[in-house]
Formats: sequence, C-alpha cells, structure tokens
Amino acid sequence: MMAAKPVVHEAINYLRNTQQRNGFFNAFVRVSPEREVTSQAMAASQRRETGKSLSPLDGTIFAIKDNICTKDMVTSCSSLMLVDFVPDYDATVVAKLKDAGAIIIGKTNMDEFGMGSHSTTGIHGPVKNPNSSKLSVYSAGGSSGGSAAAVAGNLCSGALGSDTGGSVRLPASYCGVVGFKPSYGLLSRRGLVAYANSLDTIGIFTRDVRYAQLIFDCLNEHDPTDPSSLDGRSRRKIKDHVSNQSRRWNIGVPVDYNVTEISPPLKKAWISTLAILRDLGHNVKPVNIPSTRHAVSSYYIIALAEASSNLAKYDGVQFGSHTAAISRPVSGISPSLQLVVAARERGFGKEVRRRILLGNYSLTSEAMENYFVDAQRSRRLIKEDFDGIFSSPNPLGSRQGPSLGTEAGVDFLISPVSISSAPNLEEVARMGVTGVDNYINDVFTVPASMAGLPAISVPVHGDKDLPIGVQVTAQYGDEKKLFEAATLIESLLEVDTQST
Repeated sequence: MMAAKPVVHEAINYLRNTQQRNGFFNAFVRVSPEREVTSQAMAASQRRETGKSLSPLDGTIFAIKDNICTKDMVTSCSSLMLVDFVPDYDATVVAKLKDAGAIIIGKTNMDEFGMGSHSTTGIHGPVKNPNSSKLSVYSAGGSSGGSAAAVAGNLCSGALGSDTGGSVRLPASYCGVVGFKPSYGLLSRRGLVAYANSLDTIGIFTRDVRYAQLIFDCLNEHDPTDPSSLDGRSRRKIKDHVSNQSRRWNIGVPVDYNVTEISPPLKKAWISTLAILRDLGHNVKPVNIPSTRHAVSSYYIIALAEASSNLAKYDGVQFGSHTAAISRPVSGISPSLQLVVAARERGFGKEVRRRILLGNYSLTSEAMENYFVDAQRSRRLIKEDFDGIFSSPNPLGSRQGPSLGTEAGVDFLISPVSISSAPNLEEVARMGVTGVDNYINDVFTVPASMAGLPAISVPVHGDKDLPIGVQVTAQYGDEKKLFEAATLIESLLEVDTQST
C-alpha cells in the first residue's frame, strides 16, 4: 500500500517543475493554485492508505488542452475570441478524470482553435519542445504541443489533447512521448470546442503505453449527451469482434507512405523497427492503400468547411471583444454586420481567418459540386481501402470481412508519424504556417483520422538528440491489439537502450 508522502511529493514536484521550467517551455497557459493541488493530493493519499482509492488514476496529475472545457477555469483555445471564457461545466472526459481521483494541474498551450502544426499560432506564443536548448529551440508540434511538452518536460503524469488530423500524434513524435488517438466515437467529445466535428477526437499523452491504456479504459464509456458517442449496442459489436487469440502478427507496411520527403534518420528508425519485429518471428509485408494519396487534400476540404461552420457562432456578441464603434464603415454592409466583421477581425488570428475563408469557399455551391462531394467520396474510399487490408472486419462496417481474407490481411500497420524529427522553430517561422511542409507532415496521420481508426505514436531512437515516433494503426475498435503492438515496440526500445 502506497504511503501518503510519495503521492503528495509527486504533486509538489510537478508544481515545482512547472514553476521552474514552464517559463521556457510555455506549455501551460494556466496553472491550478498550489494549495488546491496539494489538498487534492493529500486526500488521494489518504484514500490509498485506507484502501479506498477511486481508481488506478487516483492522485495522478493531469494537464488539459485549452480547447477542452474546464469548470471555473478559462478555456480560451489560445484565442482572443475566448480570452475570458469560463465554462460552467467540465467536459465529459475531464469530469471522468476527476471522478477517478485525477488532479487537474492546468491548461496547456495550443495552436489557435487547433489550427496549426507547431503550436505557434495562439495568443500565448509558441510552445518549445523540452528537447530544446537555449541555442537550438525546436517545435513541439501542433496543435496539442502544450500537452505533449508538459508530459515530456515532466510537468505532469499525463495530459489530454485533441486530434483532428494528427494533432496528438505529431506532437508526441516531436517531443518523445506516447500519443494515442482512439477510434472515432469511443471517447466523448462533449465539452471539446469543435474544429471539425466528423474528425475531432480526444487524445491522450503519457510517458508509457500502459498508462495511456489505463486512461483510455477510464474514459471509454458511452456519453448520451454526445451525439457522436457510440451507444452500448455498437460497443458490444466491437467487443464481439476483438480477437483474444495470441499469435504471430501480420504487420502491414504502407507502400504509399514511403514518400521521398522522409528524412534518412526517420526512414532508418522505421526500417530498424520493422526488422526487429521480423526477427522476432512476425510477418512483415507491404500493403497498398492507394486512396490515401488523396487523403490530405480531401481532409483539408472537409476539415476547413466544418471549421468555418463551427466558427460562425463567434461573432463578438456571445464571445469575444465587443466592438463599440466602427472606425472605417464599409459601404453596402449594415452597421450590425460591420460590428460582427470588426469583432471577428480582432478576435481571430491570421491563420484562423485564412482557414475560415478557405472553408467558406468550400461551402459555396460551386465548390460543393466540384470539391466537397469528391472529398467525401475519397473519404469513403479510404475507409474501404483500410477495411480491405485488415485481417479483422470493421465491426460497424457493412462488409462481413476483409477483401484479402483473414490469412492474407494484416493485424495492424506500422509507419512513421512525420517526415522528420522536430524542426527548429526558426525554420518554422521562416517557412510560415502555410508552408507546404506543414501539409506533407500530415501525410502519415490524416488517413487514420479520415477513416476514424485508432492510432498511436511510440517514441523510438531519433536523429541526434531528437526523438522520432513510430505510428501503429489498427482496425476500427481494435484498441486492444493496438496497445499490444505499441507495448512490444516500446519494450524493444528499452532493450536497445539497456544494451547500449
């Protein structure tokens, strides 16, 4: 039975680390009062001493991304539009963590409204990768860079982020932590400020796979208040399809992911991981997922259209700065509409405004006919391609089994997370948020998001002192197999580290 002091000391250590390091990392934008954190830690310690712990997470210290609602704590999405917004309720995932005895230490920095790849577009300034030095400052990734940096920098034991097209897995890869995106619909989205409703998922950051699985098990329940949350019947279908049979795996290597832009160190880490798994007796085989080459372009059409619709409610009336006067009236626009335009101009940053304009175009009748419908068609084809390569059927799909057959299909896919290790923030600034590399970086993460599949980034040896993440992707609802594969890859790194 764990004594009280170690639990309280752990909480105090995280608070001290935050005080000492957050000025450089810029991972947290708000931190809970020390008295409140230590008081909750003492209560959790007493529960442990008496054998009345609420859960395995009782007394653990969590950080929450600033687009996930927290009662009585500002949730700003790193935007002026919500700079003073204090929700009157906790997001379902936050409430579940609290019910499990977890302690919320603070809210983490991010790209404004989740729009960015390096956590540099928000009002609080850029997040710095904990693997940085004063001479070389690296990107923490985006948009959940603050949560990744908080875990990597030992400011908390775990953190929640959100993943739309890779916003958990990419920062995890850059910072050298575990980043997990579950199957769409398993974790409640209630209280998550929406970017793209059909793509957004709550994600989890930890320093090891086992802890990520514990958190997932705590949060994985139907939420009747979230329309996208899978109901009990669908969850039973998933359990019925999950295989408990222990056997050698068929591991798929997506040929379409072998793009020329992959850096040599990253390709070496990918190949080395696959070689070790093959030497352990697992079958490594190439697979083709041809539709994924259109995934990124289709993703941005869908995501930006949904984002522009979601952001339409931020008009400076309910949220954001109220504009009292119009300094430069525009002819042909009513005064009330000019107030809205002025408020949105002041409340949103440059990158968000740019994406709103692109998204608005996607919703025009011309674009809907020429682009949006095609993007949705590509999304369906991506799902079908994934269903066709996995050995287990999609439990919620219309097909009864994979097109390749159980023996010919694969259990999961292993690929890179990004094209390289974390870039220097100076390079990011020179490139600009609209640089083409930001879109290339999404090439490995977006396909799983488009198909709603579970995926996890596991850190492996990287380039010089910078980590690199290997991504494992599994069939819809097969988190069990995903965690088993991720745990094995994690253990391979531990063995390699001990031998060197």
